[in-house]
Amino acid sequence: MIKPKVRRLFLRIAGIFSVGLGTLGVFLPLLPTTPFLLLAAACFVRSSPRHYQWLMRHRWFGAYIRNYREKRAIPRKIKIITLSLLWCTLGYSAIFVTERLPVRIGLFLIGAAVTVHILKIKTLSADKQL
Repeated sequence: MIKPKVRRLFLRIAGIFSVGLGTLGVFLPLLPTTPFLLLAAACFVRSSPRHYQWLMRHRWFGAYIRNYREKRAIPRKIKIITLSLLWCTLGYSAIFVTERLPVRIGLFLIGAAVTVHILKIKTLSADKQL
């Protein structure tokens, strides 16, 4: 059985790591932001009230997490930015980074799958955002 102090320390480290990955996910289209931020919140709520409050009150991440958890939706602006970055990055990679057709097809298929997933999530209107 893991001691409570060790468990809290492990959860706090996992939460910090998840915030880092979530932050990278904002800039790297194939790395998901939402699951990592939700994981960070779950880790912090069990290990560090101070870190949890910081995350939930964070200028960008707090509203992002609350909108997703409470409304199960993403604001239209975030969807547009996400899909624009996704396709710009994938397009650049397919045109300038690789010459292999299977890799280009793979990038297109991944982009299409991520696009479908994002479009399936309910869109939150500006007046209903938290």
